[in-house]
Amino acid sequence: MFKKILIANRGEIALRVVRAAREMGIASVAVHSTADADAMHVRMADESICIGPASGTLSYLSVPAIISACEISGAEAIHPGYGFLSENANFVQALQDHGITFIGPTAEHIRIMGDKITAKDTMLNLGVPCVPGSEGGVPTIEDAERIGGEIGYPVIVKATAGGGGRGMKLAKTARDMDAAFHQARSEAKAAFGNDEVYIEKYLTTPRHIEVQVFGDGKGGAVHLGERDCSLQRRHQKVFEEAPGPAITPEMRARIGKTCADAVARIDYAGAGTIEFLYENGEFYFIEMNTRLQVEHPVTEAIFGVDLVREQIRVAAGLPMSFVQDELQINGHAIEVRINAEKLPNFAPSPGRITQYHAPGGLGVRMDSALYDGYSIPPYYDSLIGKLIVHGRDREEAMARLRRSLGELIVDGVDTTIPLHVALCEDPDVQSGNYTIHWLEKWLETHLGS
Repeated sequence: MFKKILIANRGEIALRVVRAAREMGIASVAVHSTADADAMHVRMADESICIGPASGTLSYLSVPAIISACEISGAEAIHPGYGFLSENANFVQALQDHGITFIGPTAEHIRIMGDKITAKDTMLNLGVPCVPGSEGGVPTIEDAERIGGEIGYPVIVKATAGGGGRGMKLAKTARDMDAAFHQARSEAKAAFGNDEVYIEKYLTTPRHIEVQVFGDGKGGAVHLGERDCSLQRRHQKVFEEAPGPAITPEMRARIGKTCADAVARIDYAGAGTIEFLYENGEFYFIEMNTRLQVEHPVTEAIFGVDLVREQIRVAAGLPMSFVQDELQINGHAIEVRINAEKLPNFAPSPGRITQYHAPGGLGVRMDSALYDGYSIPPYYDSLIGKLIVHGRDREEAMARLRRSLGELIVDGVDTTIPLHVALCEDPDVQSGNYTIHWLEKWLETHLGS
């Protein structure tokens, strides 16, 4: 087992890894920008090293700075958290070249799954169901119009190197294709430096279902059920729960085994999430995230496992501490993302926290790096916390969520807490009757956003 690991991230996820390492008796090294000198993950880690100025590009995304910090501190391995360099194959290769262990999958697997077309081809070959669409990149508008006609409208044009909803344009009819194709390419070029796009059938009433998988890198793998992340705004998840309200035990067993078998066949190592659109009893693969997800706590809650601990174990060459038959779902869990944003337009709201009080009680977990007097910097993502609740069933989890939101205090900045309070009172959310398009329509009606 490692004696010391470095955490190449910030905020609540960096703190999450510090806690797991401490429970395992492993020393932790926090890296930070000048803007994060007083951050909680810096205070809680055993050591800390400043790696650059406030800009993420010059600090948390600086591979030379992070490798230098690793060598200075003597850390044997790096946990990337999520975001930043967590799915950067070149970073993983650089660590390997320097004899540093990456707590995650191989560079090859990150490359395969990071390219949407290659990932889809790989999953098709592994027996994972995929959304109907183009067989590869679509180079010309003439090709786009032909493919749109073949698979039937509506279709969505998506950037091969895309993510976070960028480089995605909907063509409801053939008349929309020209604008959607050129806008998607232009947006993809600006965001990712790569204007290649592909086309998929656009499902009209799908849910966003993702399956948590975990591999030992030696041909063994398990699945830990699914999460429903359908409540999204501009393709960004807002509210996540496990198990999915619309998924039966039979569906779960079928798609879970398909996903576990797929990652086992490629000797995948560590945590991964295979994301699907689900409609009318069918699953359609959309992408695989080769890292820990923001919403991993809901899976931990219903299975009683520590996914970060397992990541570290597998990276150190140890076997997983559980097998598939030992993984049994216990109850229901919900996570809501708390962002420092001003409603109704969701504008970033950085600033100083004048008072912070986390909710508590049975079945309540608050993952946050906030504290009284902390100043949220304006340079990074606006996520400031995740409230996770667990109950014996969905009804109890919803009641616990409403109660916990009432206890949560974050003063000094605007937050999305009022949004979650309002969502908890909506009959569709209470019943679990929603699709990936539901929240956008709700926001237009209730907030004019």
